[in-house]
Amino acid sequence: MLSYRGVRKRYGDVVALDGVTASFEPGVIHAILGPNGSGKSTLMSMAVGVVRPDEGEVRVDGVDPSRDPVAARRLVGYVPEENVLYESLTPAELISFVGSVYEIGSDDLEERTRTLVALLKLEGEMGKLCGELSHGNRRKVSIALALLHDPEVILMDEPFSGLDPEVGRVLREIMRKAAAEGKTVVFSTHVLELAEAVADEITIVHAGRVVARGAPDELKGMRDAEDLESVFLEVTGLAGEVRDLLSMLWGEGVG
Repeated sequence: MLSYRGVRKRYGDVVALDGVTASFEPGVIHAILGPNGSGKSTLMSMAVGVVRPDEGEVRVDGVDPSRDPVAARRLVGYVPEENVLYESLTPAELISFVGSVYEIGSDDLEERTRTLVALLKLEGEMGKLCGELSHGNRRKVSIALALLHDPEVILMDEPFSGLDPEVGRVLREIMRKAAAEGKTVVFSTHVLELAEAVADEITIVHAGRVVARGAPDELKGMRDAEDLESVFLEVTGLAGEVRDLLSMLWGEGVG
C-alpha cells in the first residue's frame, strides 16, 4: 500500500502539494488526474525518495522513503514522466545492470527479460544504444526497468505517452494482472478516456490538493455528469475557462 498523510511540498514560492492525505490500496488500479503543475509527479517521486516532503509523511508498505529510499525502491517500480536512461548503454546492458542492482538471479533475470522484451516488443531494439532509440522505445525500456524486479507497488507517470496502440493495450493488461495479484498500481494520465477505461479508482488533484476521489461511475454520479471530462473540468474549476476559450474560437453562445 502507498499512503500520504498531510503532505506538503513547496518549490520556492510554488506550492506543489498542500496537505495531501490519500491512500492507494493493493489490488486496485488507481489513476491520478490533474492539470499540468497540479502535483501528480511530485506525489509519485516522493514514493521513491527522489523528492522529500516539507511536512507530513509518505509510506510504502510501512517504509518511509525519506529515511530509507533504498528499501522503498526495492518495493516500488517507478516510471518517471521523462525517460531517464544511460544513453551510452544498450537496453540489454541497462537491464543487466539494473538486474544486478536488485540482486536478481541470472535464471530469473533471463526469464523476466525475455518476457518483458516480448510483451513490450523490444526485440529489435536491445542492441541499440538507448540514446539512439525513439521516444516510444525509450518509454518501453523505462517500463521494462520498472517491472524487472517484480515490485509490490507500480507507479507510472504518463506511461502510455509515445506507445503504439498494441503495446498500450498490453500495458493495460499488465496493470490488470498486477492488480489481480494484489499489487498496488498507480498511474497518471492526461487522457481522461483512458483513465475511465482502465482505472478502478480515480484521484483528481488540483493546485496541490485532492479535489475528488472515487470510482469513475461514482464520480459521475456525484456530479450528475455524463462523462469523466465533465467531472474533471468542474472539480478543477476549469469548466468556465474552457467555455470562455471556446467562445473566443466559435463566438458567443457556446455551451
